[in-house]
Amino acid sequence: MAYLFNRIPFRFDFPAKEIVTYVTGVVIIFAVLFIIYLIVNRILWKIENKTRNELTKKLRKNLKVPVILLIIILALWLPFSFTEVPEIITNSANKILTILVIAVFAWISIRLVYLVKYLILKQYDIDQKDNLKARKVYTQFRIIQRILVFLILIIAISLALMTFNEIRRIGVSIIASAGVTGIILGFAAQKLIGGILAGVQLAFTQPIRLDDVVVVENEWGRIEEINLTYVVVRIWDQRRLILPTTYFIEKPFQNWTRTSAEILGTVFIYTDYNVPFEELRKELTRLLQNCKYWDGKVNVLQVTNSTEKTVEVRALVSAIDSSTAWDLRVYIREHLLRFLQENYPDSLPKSRVIITKGNTNQ
Repeated sequence: MAYLFNRIPFRFDFPAKEIVTYVTGVVIIFAVLFIIYLIVNRILWKIENKTRNELTKKLRKNLKVPVILLIIILALWLPFSFTEVPEIITNSANKILTILVIAVFAWISIRLVYLVKYLILKQYDIDQKDNLKARKVYTQFRIIQRILVFLILIIAISLALMTFNEIRRIGVSIIASAGVTGIILGFAAQKLIGGILAGVQLAFTQPIRLDDVVVVENEWGRIEEINLTYVVVRIWDQRRLILPTTYFIEKPFQNWTRTSAEILGTVFIYTDYNVPFEELRKELTRLLQNCKYWDGKVNVLQVTNSTEKTVEVRALVSAIDSSTAWDLRVYIREHLLRFLQENYPDSLPKSRVIITKGNTNQ
């Protein structure tokens, strides 16, 4: 075999000893780090089974893959510090591994943001009727989560790009001319930056929250999504109205559930002058007491207007939320009209014509 190698007209300058040392270091470091990982994972598993702690369960589940990847990267990276691997290999490997470490740490950070959001929001039920506090917390954390994820990605990409000397020099040049560049970028991205700032403002001032009932652009609907730059409103007929976040800062709109989901509903009925108001009030009370949509608070029937032909009667009722109030109004309107039709048909609107012949009215 030695004779054959001596007959080869050229030789490979392959640092076999250094590579073997490096591979040995990789195996040892990986084994040590992986054993530490297994020990910590076992401890968390015991804590989880003993205390039924959901935090440890989510940590184990969400961080398992990124932590194992980080162990592999560190095992490949650390041996370079005590081995004499050729510089050409070391430089290239260090750049690649540095970028991978940044990516894994960004991944872990994003997973932790989602984990914190889940653990906090699980304490609030947004599906219950009185969900004002839950909607407030959901709105804040969804926007804060998007901001944090955006910042983590920007920082990770910036750090990864700065590992290249050429890009670092470009960055220094950009910083040197930051005054002019900042002005240009400021004008170019004015609307984008304004939208993002409006999204941040919505998260903390909260003129709207998730699941709020609003009237915008003459459309009734619910807030379905709040993003950094736009808001999605689910209209009653299942259409979606997309509005920029700046709309809710700069323009007036109606928010029916700003402080409470409870709402008053009105039903207008036009009758003749001879309608028996007390009987109508009794019927309204009877209907409300037997209606599942009424919250038991407001029950008022008033005459609010009169013309030469009709009397305007308004029934004022209350419900726990706007959707229920709509069903309640429809129910009351239908049954009050039926009550008049069946019991007092002469109270329905009519036109009168008086024919005068001489001194006799007919």
